[in-house]
Amino acid sequence: MQGLWDTAHIQPCNDIVVPGDTIPAVFWNAVAARGDGVWMRQKEFGIWRSWSWRQTAEAVREIAGGLMALGFAPGECASILANTVVEWVLADLAVLSCGGVANGIYPTDAASQVHYLCEDSRSTVLFVEDDEQLDKALEVRARLPLLRKVIVFDMEGLRDLDDPGVISLEALRALGREHLQAHPQELERRIAACRPEQLAILVYTSGTTGKPKGAMHCHRGLVHTVRGYNTLVAQDERDERMCFLPLCHIAERLGGEYFAMYTGAILNFVENPETVPENVREIAPTVFTAVPRVWEKFYSGVMIALKEASGLQQAAYGWSIGVGSAIAERVLAGRPVGAALRFKFRLARWLALDNVRKLIGIHRSRFLVTGAAPISPELVKWYLALGVPMLEVWGMTETCGAATGVPAGRIKPGSIGPAAGYNEVRIDAATGEILVRGANVFMGYLNLPEKTAEAIDAEGWLHTGDVGSMDEDGYFRITDRMKDIIITAGGKNITPSELENELKFSPYITDAVVIGDARPYLTVIVMIDQENVEKFAQDHDVPFSNYQSLTRAQEVQGLIQGEIDRVNAKFARVEQIKKFFLLETQLSAEDEELTPTMKLKRKLVQTKYSERIDAMYA
Repeated sequence: MQGLWDTAHIQPCNDIVVPGDTIPAVFWNAVAARGDGVWMRQKEFGIWRSWSWRQTAEAVREIAGGLMALGFAPGECASILANTVVEWVLADLAVLSCGGVANGIYPTDAASQVHYLCEDSRSTVLFVEDDEQLDKALEVRARLPLLRKVIVFDMEGLRDLDDPGVISLEALRALGREHLQAHPQELERRIAACRPEQLAILVYTSGTTGKPKGAMHCHRGLVHTVRGYNTLVAQDERDERMCFLPLCHIAERLGGEYFAMYTGAILNFVENPETVPENVREIAPTVFTAVPRVWEKFYSGVMIALKEASGLQQAAYGWSIGVGSAIAERVLAGRPVGAALRFKFRLARWLALDNVRKLIGIHRSRFLVTGAAPISPELVKWYLALGVPMLEVWGMTETCGAATGVPAGRIKPGSIGPAAGYNEVRIDAATGEILVRGANVFMGYLNLPEKTAEAIDAEGWLHTGDVGSMDEDGYFRITDRMKDIIITAGGKNITPSELENELKFSPYITDAVVIGDARPYLTVIVMIDQENVEKFAQDHDVPFSNYQSLTRAQEVQGLIQGEIDRVNAKFARVEQIKKFFLLETQLSAEDEELTPTMKLKRKLVQTKYSERIDAMYA
């Protein structure tokens, strides 16, 4: 796509970068090829520490040796309960190298959830990050008869712990060195015995309805998908990625860890989820994958900073983003960009746009990837106007991540792109549901054959639950989840995600759930962006003492009403939101209303706040 973005280094790569038909085979072949090159970086005590491929291999080998010394057998499952840290990757690759099954648990999960996931997966070993996560494991250990050992990454605060069922990662590695000395060929035999059709990982769905289900993925599917990702948007050893999404989620496991392992891109781990904005500016990734909430947060930050800027700075930004938008519109429409406009864009970058990109941390990014939830087309266009292509991908846990992807050469905001070359995608003629078939589709749900049969039909098509359409160019669009479509009392079919995406484009709204099924009109439940709304209140001398009083302030209610009015203006009268209320509790991933990926659980929210919803229709 000439004129605005250089796409020469984003072209699909069909070559096999690293051979191997299982994840361990790919990893060990990558180690042999890359040796002393850097693969991972993690900040420790304010200093970035690098892990070369050789150092990573040494740690993985010793952890695997330790597991074998503990009697960990091929086919057994080990669970990992930790934030996104280097040790997560080391444990994962060690478990797979032993011929085992690796399962991730969200670090925000409660002890009861840890019990359920370890029991359901029949985990014999549990890796935990620190004392906080160990407490959860010890609370439920007595009810997990198969669990033989808990391994702790970080022993700070646990030096005096004397428990035969708990061992530090350091001690496990020492045990592994001894075991490998006595059995020098055992690990190589385990790696060679690993078969492509063998179960490799479990990824539990986030459980927006009912208990999480363990999606089973075999080595063949993982390797097939990782190679396929490089045909969507190629990356290589020159690239740097930021690793910050939960590794137990399919997006970071496949698109971060395994894709970087295959292509050689450097993985940079953030310090913690709260430091993402600072870390991204330090890392300046060349390839950046995130969920819409992150892109919305960056946009909000720029809009808030702009309000504090001088009149001259605001004018410079306004003119510059206008130039970027004019070029973006031409490129999206397939029209040429003239020399005069190109010159203006160079000036616009110098005046303001490069500074905006540096403020976010995307000044080195060749492209941005968004997925895991719908995103506003206007937000995609804004990043395009900055001069960075944003590519939307769509998929789910069951498709091993991305099943469709927007190519850099022809971006259509609002579209999820054509089917990826490594799978088939079609629309069910009767229901409008999107179906997927290919080697990337999961093996089924662990211990749930009836749920598997509901998900995958006799012809091998996965029924995704998403409703969509396909245009004349083969580009798909998601209209909504089948179970989320609203039919009002007047018989009008409405897709709530369109309204919700527009609302989330506001810097003051983090999430929204539109209500209206079998109701006379639409209403909405809103979760505010605490940081930006607090700043608004301070700037306008609005008194508040806590989060609840902030949401109840008349000026804040008026602020959100104004954002709703802005969105309503884009929709027909029957599709407009008539009333709203703000959630008065500050939610985090530990709260039942949110999934671990920080999305509001639609059904739970509607049930929990049914009285307040009914009051909007009284």
